[in-house]
Amino acid sequence: MLMAQNARRLSSFIISCILVAMLCACAGHVTRPSPTSGTIKLQRMAFTIQAGAFSKVENAARLTADLNNYDLNAYYFVYKRGLYKVRFGDFSTKEGARQKAEQLLTTGIIQDYYIVRPEDYNASKERIYGETYFRDELAKTAESFIGVPYQWGGASPQRGFDCSGLTMAVYRLNGLSLPRTSGAQYSTGLSVKKEGLEKGDLVFFAISGKGAVSHVGIYVGENKFIHAPGSGKRVRRDTLSNGYYKKRYRGARTYL
Repeated sequence: MLMAQNARRLSSFIISCILVAMLCACAGHVTRPSPTSGTIKLQRMAFTIQAGAFSKVENAARLTADLNNYDLNAYYFVYKRGLYKVRFGDFSTKEGARQKAEQLLTTGIIQDYYIVRPEDYNASKERIYGETYFRDELAKTAESFIGVPYQWGGASPQRGFDCSGLTMAVYRLNGLSLPRTSGAQYSTGLSVKKEGLEKGDLVFFAISGKGAVSHVGIYVGENKFIHAPGSGKRVRRDTLSNGYYKKRYRGARTYL
């Protein structure tokens, strides 16, 4: 009789443990964080065309404008100190990129080209070196633009600077297809609190006076971000504690 009672008690105890484990598992599933806005993962860049080698940024901006007339999402960047190049397009195959490049070459829009492969991007190396490596590379790329008169779609100072064109370029140069506009960038990715910011996250502001997101920069650590601030100014580093930006801060997004 005693053995039977002990057996029943042991059986009840085991069943209780199983039920507790199931409840904990369910609770864990419910509390797992989920995106509060848009989607997290960005598409990886496939094959991209690189063209030009300009000592004057105005010439790189002019080619960028010409290519954007063909809806190619072109952007220029600092290849190395004193030298600018242009990248554009996102083609699923190398042959597709080559055909477009040859067409532009024939019409005289570009003078030469190089096809960037998916494996050339830092995004492909993230699998080997980890997320911290990739975030550091995003920050380094953003820092390479400091001092550059970054303009989207033309060399005219009256056109002003395009902040979202800069952040798009930083991400695409590293192999992730970030959307073109600040609004699209804001609605994509996972919302992150200011105290949880990491290198490579984007920070958004409302500076147009209407309350809506109209400006974006890329966070580079230590409460600092890099952005294209406005007409007549160059890409620079600012702090989130700056009164002007602190007042207009609207949130941040992470894409990793």
